[in-house]
Amino acid sequence: MTEKDTNLADPALNDIRSKMEKAARIADRKPSDITLIAVSKTRSAEEIRPLIASGHRVFGENRVQEAAEKWPALKTEYPDIELHMIGQLQSNKAAEAVALFDSIHSLDRPSLVKALAKEMDQQDRHIPCYLQVNIGEEPQKGGCDISAVPELLGQARAAGLSVAGLMAVPPENSNPVPYFALLAKLAHDHGLAGLSMGMSGDFESAVKLGATHIRVGTALFGPRTTQAG
Repeated sequence: MTEKDTNLADPALNDIRSKMEKAARIADRKPSDITLIAVSKTRSAEEIRPLIASGHRVFGENRVQEAAEKWPALKTEYPDIELHMIGQLQSNKAAEAVALFDSIHSLDRPSLVKALAKEMDQQDRHIPCYLQVNIGEEPQKGGCDISAVPELLGQARAAGLSVAGLMAVPPENSNPVPYFALLAKLAHDHGLAGLSMGMSGDFESAVKLGATHIRVGTALFGPRTTQAG
């Protein structure tokens, strides 16, 4: 918190936090163990500032280039902001991603393991990563196959990456609960504590099933023309 903060109440933010806390209590979890990532992709700095003024500090972006255009200035102004990369990441963007983000949720292939490990060593900046799993086995989506999790995890650890957990996006227009439960089981079986799962329409179910990070866009910022988080 800085002197620039006005601590103005944001109704949408308060509503999300209230629902998070209720879901956590139902699951006998501590609300403080769950991180709300405000998905700010396609949102301008002017749209983001009111949320910052309300005290929120954790944000997520899908594209390196877009994040590089708006976040360096905001992070200079608010050094305690935490920025998460939640979209697909090209290996040739690894250097920029390591420099800009505080966590990466889309580690899904060996080539990206190598690129990130190289850049983290060169920049001496080791940030946590989440393995993205194609939990619904959808050909159009990013993420490693479920069966590939053990091998990719081993490669990431051998390369010196800090793997905090697993991330997934369930298939659209389907009940997300079985997919959340499967991701939680995968994480447990591989000794991973982090679960990045749940978005605007299903984060309460995700919290009840163990999510440590939820990614909420539309419910915080309102509807937009592109696909929302």
